Amino acid sequence: MGETDNPKRHRSQAHRLKRLHSAPDHKPRGVDADAVVDCGWGRLIFGHTFDSAEKLAEVLRAEGPDRRDIAFYVRDPHVLLAMGPQELFLDPSHTYRLDLSTYRVASRRRQGFHIRRLTTRGDAEAVNAIYAQRGMVRVPPEFFWSRRDDRTLTVLVAEDDETGEIQGSVMGIDHTRAFGDTEGGTSLWCLAVSAQAPHAGLGESLVRKLAEHFKTRGASFMDLSVLHDNEQAIALYEKLGFRRVQVFAVKRRNVINERLYAGSAPDEGLNPYAQIVVDEARRRGIHVEVIDAEGGFFRLTHGGRSIRCREALCELTSAVAMSICDDKRATRRIVEGAGVRVPEQLAVDDAEQRAEFLKRHKSVVVKPARGEQGRGVAVDLTTTEEIEAAVEVARQHCHDVIVEECYQGDDLRLIVIDYRVVAAAIRRPARIVGDGRATVRELIEVQSRRREAATQGESSIPLDAETERCLAGAGYGLDDVPDQGVEINVRKTANLHTGGTIHDVTDETHPKLIQAAIAVARAIEIPVTGIDLMVKSAREPDYIFIEANERPGLANHEPQPTAERYVDLMFPLSIPQAVREAQRRRRE
Repeated sequence: MGETDNPKRHRSQAHRLKRLHSAPDHKPRGVDADAVVDCGWGRLIFGHTFDSAEKLAEVLRAEGPDRRDIAFYVRDPHVLLAMGPQELFLDPSHTYRLDLSTYRVASRRRQGFHIRRLTTRGDAEAVNAIYAQRGMVRVPPEFFWSRRDDRTLTVLVAEDDETGEIQGSVMGIDHTRAFGDTEGGTSLWCLAVSAQAPHAGLGESLVRKLAEHFKTRGASFMDLSVLHDNEQAIALYEKLGFRRVQVFAVKRRNVINERLYAGSAPDEGLNPYAQIVVDEARRRGIHVEVIDAEGGFFRLTHGGRSIRCREALCELTSAVAMSICDDKRATRRIVEGAGVRVPEQLAVDDAEQRAEFLKRHKSVVVKPARGEQGRGVAVDLTTTEEIEAAVEVARQHCHDVIVEECYQGDDLRLIVIDYRVVAAAIRRPARIVGDGRATVRELIEVQSRRREAATQGESSIPLDAETERCLAGAGYGLDDVPDQGVEINVRKTANLHTGGTIHDVTDETHPKLIQAAIAVARAIEIPVTGIDLMVKSAREPDYIFIEANERPGLANHEPQPTAERYVDLMFPLSIPQAVREAQRRRRE
């Protein structure tokens, strides 16, 4: 009998296909009963190892506070839901499976970063920062640290080769080690890539590395769960060879999961900077009235007090303070009078004086006297031709144009609310990393899509004359193909709206920088502001003041509690009593 006619082979292939494309339809023999794995963010509960829906429902009800348990491989979800229809819900996610026996390792490795296991507490804190940025449940750092050598749970991180920053992470569970799975299964969870990451292919590389890790262990397949409407992630998984399987997950109704079972809130059309404040207000029971969604205007009412807002600008900010921030010349004069260090500035509209100013400072900045979001700003200009061209661009935004000395360093944004620094972040200009295949234009488009997805369309890299100038200074055009691993800054300014990235440094900012930011806020007499300083390092005291913003983007600084402190300022009685008592004791 030929090999293709072997009935045993046919039965073996059929069994394998059933195993790879369906969920277990009975409790597998030889596996641990009632299998549960603590993943830090919650428990992964293997539903098919439970004898009864009643017992599985009981375990789900024991979910800890601020955790997100998942009952996976639930054989009869309709029966489980009947055990607690007011407490449980069917997760609206698809399950995808990768057959590791046919999976092929990528022939080419991405450059500029490497993937390794999580090994330090610093790694754990960096992963948590990415989780917070992506709206995921954070994991206690000590959990990561205590499980770093665990062979059941594997956490991989993607580390930038140059900076050492952690830019992505993925978690994997070995089912054989978790509960003696006779099918040799594994699963992937918590794939997360930083919105600030400049490298293309980080998510794909993390998935591939985890698949290779499990394949070398002899695992048969790797499963994952992805929300049904996450089209970008689904496209990646299908590209890598994952296929849909009929596997269901059930979760417990809680605040974290609310949007999955309560339906989407009506789309009010608010941008992220207004939405973060509105969400915080509603969490406290403060009434919200959206006045003009497109402009970000809304009214908050609580306990007889009503305040109108536009994102982080509210009626507590006076028109005088707002007008000071609006005119960069007035801002400079007032904060200089308060003892804050400012750059030398030329406000005279004369080409000869601009040329003389350049001779003294070697490098200058041109910007409109009024404006926001980095529009019309050109940095690090070193020739008179560049200066005059930049002046014409700046005049498109404001007739009055400022030229000032260029201070080399990092752009530090400090959020000051009620004259306290709530958050501090280094803002870096948009950059791309070559892969030896894509053009500069294509790399910018990829990076812009990532930034737009992470900021709900607020951040992208313009393909304009300023971008072309920056590229030309680095020796590239839009249609050139950079070598693999080559990093190119495509903008000089670090504004979020032109593709800049934000890196939290709240816990490491030097006290002198914090004092300077508070001094600026007090000089302007503005209760909520974003102060921009140029610094050599957030850990060093040297700085130059750049500008004050009356409407800073609070959503850019998560996980720092910017929205919470903003609502505290407007409605102090909405603060929980225990928190108010703790604040009072600290003041005393």
